[in-house]
Amino acid sequence: MLFWFAGLAVVVVWKVFADTAIDYRLIMVGALAPDVVDALAGGLGFFHTVTSSAVLLAVVMVATRGRRRLRRRLLALPVGTFLHLVLDGAWTNARLFWWPVLGTHLGGDVPLSFDRPLVILLAQEAAGLMALVWWWRRFRLREPERRRAFLHTGRLGRDLVA
Repeated sequence: MLFWFAGLAVVVVWKVFADTAIDYRLIMVGALAPDVVDALAGGLGFFHTVTSSAVLLAVVMVATRGRRRLRRRLLALPVGTFLHLVLDGAWTNARLFWWPVLGTHLGGDVPLSFDRPLVILLAQEAAGLMALVWWWRRFRLREPERRRAFLHTGRLGRDLVA
């Protein structure tokens, strides 16, 4: 699942914060990270817990003490991982989501993202792709200058905020 998490995460963050200064590239990275890391680690695990996102948030806050600009940029990562948990429906597996509060066993056969019927997976990917198309059009990323600026900084044009 790529488009579902990347597309919905940036649209949700935009709709909630309407902030052009957030690094939306890092929102996408954070939203994709739990599946990537857990897949590389052999299955469902630590990065699908609320603990992992909270630890990441704490690390960012401690590591960027006194560096406001860097903190503002890096906070996009835990925001993305928290959104992944929401978009994945991770709370439906309470034992995993609340690890280690409800037990210390981690692991499973398939990441939550892929433990759905194929028709649901395809519908989610289509919705994510539509969100990215909306994003592309809304922020005029077809314009080379805007696209270059976004790819370089992760930010959006301030002139496009209504």
